[in-house]
Amino acid sequence: MPNPSRRPNGSQPDELPENLTERVKARVTLARVAVDRRAKASRPKSKLRRPATPASTDSPSLEPAETESLKRVFRELGASYRRYRSQTGDPVTPGLRDAAYKFRAEPSLKSLVAVAAYLDELDLLS
Repeated sequence: MPNPSRRPNGSQPDELPENLTERVKARVTLARVAVDRRAKASRPKSKLRRPATPASTDSPSLEPAETESLKRVFRELGASYRRYRSQTGDPVTPGLRDAAYKFRAEPSLKSLVAVAAYLDELDLLS
């Protein structure tokens, strides 16, 4: 089993592997297609959903569809990680919670890749 305290290839969070970024970017692109398809659906979204929280004014502005795509991939990664933890009984991977908090505070591709790096160490990205 991989050592969860190690970064991939010994890298630091700001030095994430290029191929991981490309893999996450590909997932976000697929999620964007699904978000766009949902937006064009003939049936409107359920009104029971919680309203979107407005982005902070000091963060770089992303399109709502781009932000939703990033969040969709984040939720998919979270579901995969929760499934892994329920099967293995392992404790939370050190650093993953902080990376997730950073993503939630300011969703961006860079912060999503930081979360994905922890899951990649556990071979949870396919």
